[in-house]
Amino acid sequence: HMLKLTCNAGLDKDTVEKLRLKTRELLSHNPDPSLIHGDLWGGNKSFAKVDGKVVPVIFDPATYYGDREADIAMTYVFGGFGSDFYEGYESEWALPEGHQKRKTVYNLYHILNHEVLFGGMYHRQAQGMIDQILKM
Repeated sequence: HMLKLTCNAGLDKDTVEKLRLKTRELLSHNPDPSLIHGDLWGGNKSFAKVDGKVVPVIFDPATYYGDREADIAMTYVFGGFGSDFYEGYESEWALPEGHQKRKTVYNLYHILNHEVLFGGMYHRQAQGMIDQILKM
């Protein structure tokens, strides 16, 4: 749907079909559904003082059940999460093989969304991500 809103990101019909097929292939890993934040970017995390201790907090969720990789992928879109975050996540529940490739697919949605909302540089970024996906 997001691709349609961007007029297929300037792609011809054949390339759109190739992208759809490749996306289906990359997302065929059948993860168990997880309750995810749904909008996990650096602007939705902070720190709070609780009983004299500073602790990390996340807020402003758009929760749904889906692939937990979608949340982790989104943390890379605008940055704001350090290596300690990823190391901590991996130590609790390691991501499965192939998550690096799926990260690009999941984040393409957000970049296309930003292209619809803000235009400009997001179009070029989306095209670069689409090229990456097609080469996987």
